[in-house]
Amino acid sequence: MKHSLYSSSNHNNQEKLIHFLRSTNLVSATTAIEIASCFRVKHINKYDFHLQEGQILNEYLFLDTGFMRAFAHNTEGNEVTTNFYAQNQVVFEVSSFFNRIPSRENIQALTDCSGWCITYEEVNQLFHSIPEFREFGRSMLVQGFSALKIRMLSMITDTAEERYAKLLHTNPEIFQNAPLKTIASFLGITDTSLSRIRKEFSRK
Repeated sequence: MKHSLYSSSNHNNQEKLIHFLRSTNLVSATTAIEIASCFRVKHINKYDFHLQEGQILNEYLFLDTGFMRAFAHNTEGNEVTTNFYAQNQVVFEVSSFFNRIPSRENIQALTDCSGWCITYEEVNQLFHSIPEFREFGRSMLVQGFSALKIRMLSMITDTAEERYAKLLHTNPEIFQNAPLKTIASFLGITDTSLSRIRKEFSRK
């Protein structure tokens, strides 16, 4: 069951959100504050869900603190991790959110999480009323699709050891917050293979 707590937006502790909105240099400082004022605080307890399979995602969430993962079930019913989310990242399932279709993924908190969110309707209102936010949104989508393409090619062209090394180098926080079983499924390898690779790297 999905559990979350909301409260009205205020300017306290919104520095990370405002900085994120300005990160592409497409949003001015004044506009970033205006956009941030439309977001509400959301808290998600450890192991609770931001999104469950079969639901239509209705929230665009900026993760302020905590760590989350996305996963789907394969044909045998096993969980396969599809993504991890750390602080200062947007958490959402793009197909469900924009196409308004039931999600085939789950998004779950691996720690207690806190963030800032707005609804699908509010995102569209901002897209239409604030051109800077529309350009920011496009930039985020391009970055997201680029990251997805890089990951897809890595699963094809890189060895398991290379995928592990890249993940360890670019996202070390994953190994501090996620169970090894979920990391193994994200890398497309077995738990046993991950243990072997970790031992080999520890000897280097």
